[in-house]
Amino acid sequence: MRNICIGLALFLGVAEVSAQKDSIYIEAKLSSDKRRLSINQELVYYNNSAHNLNTVKLLNWVSAYNKRGTSLVYRKLEDRNTDLHFAKKNELGKLLNLRIKNSDQEIPVTNISDENFFLPLKEVLKPGEQIKLQLQYEIQLPDKKFTGYGTSGDNVALKYFFIVPDRFDPDNISKRNYHDIEESVSFNTYWTVNFDVPVNSFIESNLQQFQMNSFKGYLDSDPEFVISQNDYPTININTDDIHTEIKFGYNIKPEEKQNLEFYLPLHLKFIKNRIGTIPERIFISDKFRTKEDFFGNNDITFWKFRFQLFNEAQKTDLDYFGIVAKKVLDESIITDKQNYHWFKNGLKSYLEIQYLKDFYSDTKLLGTLPETKLFGVKPLKLFHASEVKLIERYGLTYQYIMSQNLDQKIAEKYAVLSNFNDMAISSFETGTLFSYSADKMGYENFDNLVQNFIAKNRDHEINPNDFIKELAEKDKRTAYLSEFLQHKNRVNFKLKRFKKEGDSITVKIQKNTSSNIPVKLETESEEGNKNEYWVETEENKKNTTVTIPDLNTHKITLNDEYIFPEANYRDNFLYAKGFFSNMRKIKLKLIKDIPNPEFNEIYVSPKIRFNNTYDKFLIGFNFKNQSFFDRKFLYSFTPTYSTGTGKLTGSGAVAYSFLPAESIFRSITFGVSGSYFHYDYDLAYRKSSVYSNINFRKNPRSTVGRSLGISYNYFERDLSPLMIANKDYDKYNLWSIGYGYNDSQSIHEKSLGVSTQWMEDFQKVTAEAFYRWEFAPRQKLSVRLFAGYFVKNNTRNNTFNYGISRVSDYSFSYNLLGQSATGGILSQQFILADGGFKSFIPGSVNKWLTSLNVDTSVWKIFHVYADAGIYDNKNLPTKFIWDTGVKVRLIPDFLEIYFPVQSSLGFEPSFKDYAKRIRYTLILNLNSIINAARRGWY
Repeated sequence: MRNICIGLALFLGVAEVSAQKDSIYIEAKLSSDKRRLSINQELVYYNNSAHNLNTVKLLNWVSAYNKRGTSLVYRKLEDRNTDLHFAKKNELGKLLNLRIKNSDQEIPVTNISDENFFLPLKEVLKPGEQIKLQLQYEIQLPDKKFTGYGTSGDNVALKYFFIVPDRFDPDNISKRNYHDIEESVSFNTYWTVNFDVPVNSFIESNLQQFQMNSFKGYLDSDPEFVISQNDYPTININTDDIHTEIKFGYNIKPEEKQNLEFYLPLHLKFIKNRIGTIPERIFISDKFRTKEDFFGNNDITFWKFRFQLFNEAQKTDLDYFGIVAKKVLDESIITDKQNYHWFKNGLKSYLEIQYLKDFYSDTKLLGTLPETKLFGVKPLKLFHASEVKLIERYGLTYQYIMSQNLDQKIAEKYAVLSNFNDMAISSFETGTLFSYSADKMGYENFDNLVQNFIAKNRDHEINPNDFIKELAEKDKRTAYLSEFLQHKNRVNFKLKRFKKEGDSITVKIQKNTSSNIPVKLETESEEGNKNEYWVETEENKKNTTVTIPDLNTHKITLNDEYIFPEANYRDNFLYAKGFFSNMRKIKLKLIKDIPNPEFNEIYVSPKIRFNNTYDKFLIGFNFKNQSFFDRKFLYSFTPTYSTGTGKLTGSGAVAYSFLPAESIFRSITFGVSGSYFHYDYDLAYRKSSVYSNINFRKNPRSTVGRSLGISYNYFERDLSPLMIANKDYDKYNLWSIGYGYNDSQSIHEKSLGVSTQWMEDFQKVTAEAFYRWEFAPRQKLSVRLFAGYFVKNNTRNNTFNYGISRVSDYSFSYNLLGQSATGGILSQQFILADGGFKSFIPGSVNKWLTSLNVDTSVWKIFHVYADAGIYDNKNLPTKFIWDTGVKVRLIPDFLEIYFPVQSSLGFEPSFKDYAKRIRYTLILNLNSIINAARRGWY
């Protein structure tokens, strides 16, 4: 009887659907504890490919939550999220008790924990033919905290859990795994879903509800359901030409709902005018809201202070325009997200850009924050960031990631796109290109093209490359886009010079590409009057000359407000009058800032640093050109006054980096540097360096980095009479070559470094391997292996020896608080280098040394450590040494304290000078802290 009812319901539902469209009927019962879902399912699958099929591939993506080692678990680890890796068994998701039938014949499935089922067919399924499958299975739902889908104490969010055919792989060749990237699976499908849920439960869905807990309808996207004891809000939009029901899978505050009732009709009208279609139903889940809201408009909280950038109405407006725009695009366009993520993401950003132009054209990136007063002044007004417009965020974000050479090509597969590039490249760069094309060809022409393309491809999977071709046919000046999408681009326009000729100005523009990309030229008078001109550039010709009227021109600009993704905006400005004619002005800045490309900016900042007891306080100024964005050419000079010696000291460096867009290298840097400081009482050192570093290319999602460095260093040291008597080195040269491999992934962090260093008196080879295993949440075991060997050692003393518990900082590179300190708190600083022993084991090594350093979590911030090593000195027997103790991690990897317990020296707490044997690690490196915090985002 049950099968008859299922068949009747399926017939009634499918009767509404035209041929060649899949249909899926589901009866699902949710257990009282909301952790299990029992399902009876019938699906009709059509072979819409051009090939005969011998198998049907079904997706069983709940198995992605089943165990460690799945693509989903690995992706979460890449994002520094270990929740799923350490999940308890009852928190995992898995498939139970599967049965699949075709015409009452059971089809065996060998492993129900696979994410892909390949069902063999007795008869070939020809193009256009269908197959009907009956499935019975039970799902253990995963905890919702992993991906936003699953079960929690508040509600159950269902998406990607039902077994469905793979629509993007009709030939059933390769496996497809769940990555939690919101890709399309079951488009162009008619659904009928009946739920049996615990009493007092409400269900929200993107499917139309036709009875209590029953839903049916046709979807071009995947079905979503939220089952909760809360009746979540719905807003109905009924205007002259828009009748849309918007459902929310979460609670919204009364004030937010009031704002939404005002803004949502405006959003839908704006979107419809540009893409031509609005769905009748829109469902917004909590996960979708979090993913698609407006980046950068949240309040800034610091300690007990809260700084608001935008008021609540503005935040709601900005957030939900992007959310609704992306939801409308998802419901209107069927495309493979893995290969064509950039199309819908780019259109979303394009719509946002147009919306900001209409309603937020003069709004600043930091909102009202620059108006905040502190002691009667507005300190943020000192920053150029306070003047940057909100609409410029798209170009600035691309500039930021491109300046680090971590950007990816627009057409990169989505699964390997980094989190930041998902926004900066897939969305912002593509949206900027669409906006640039629309500006050139006319916004109405561009919008009509988008509307026609969507309309004629409704209910069909599209290839966005066809849109790019149609765009080029509509305006041949956009033909460059087809090639542009396939590569990381470093296109740059440059204002070379201008020349006044009567009432006209002749401007020479240079480009570094052979493509005929148009460029937007703008002139501005001293009164602020602006004139715009589109300049056509010729293919295979780098220089273009254009003559324009001289309307009291004061400044000439190319592609203002970052409207095109250029490699460098600093050469897009020229002044037509005054001392700085044909060049950019120089501006002194006090604080690091978002760069203003209109000026040559020099950042001048006061520096006060404590350099142990020798220099005492170092007071001076730092002059550099480094802003928040990396630059190829960098300089930094810091003259300082030493209060301890009454002398001038300081340092300086100049470096240039090559950042090839597509190469095995990410960066190749050449630099020179010099410094002059004191390393002991009245004893100074001078250091000069020439170096080159090579960072090899890496996938931005990957945690692996590889580098190669070579350097030459020349040192001069003042020597005390005792040092002269001991024939210490006053001048020496050091050459070094080193290779480094680092993998900073969660759970299994590892690194390897191999280097050689030499001068006329010695040559040594050093290797260091490090492994850190997170065996439980925030509980880690670390192992370090060090090996050092002197190939030649004819040195006069122990200056260049390997250290056992203290390092000899003869290269002045360890940032020791007390370079020559032999007693007191400064001498107790610990640097994890060479032997790495925490106990003060005397001596150094002039032949070879091997050591093992281990530490592991015990409870919260408390660790235990142990070190063991073997070393050999010339003309002395080989010695074995060891130590153990307790480590307290106050700030992990930056501030840690070591309490030695037992060692080769004995039971150390019994020593009278035990307080002097306590060691500490102190790393005052802001860049290291920032790099550690941003892991998983880049």
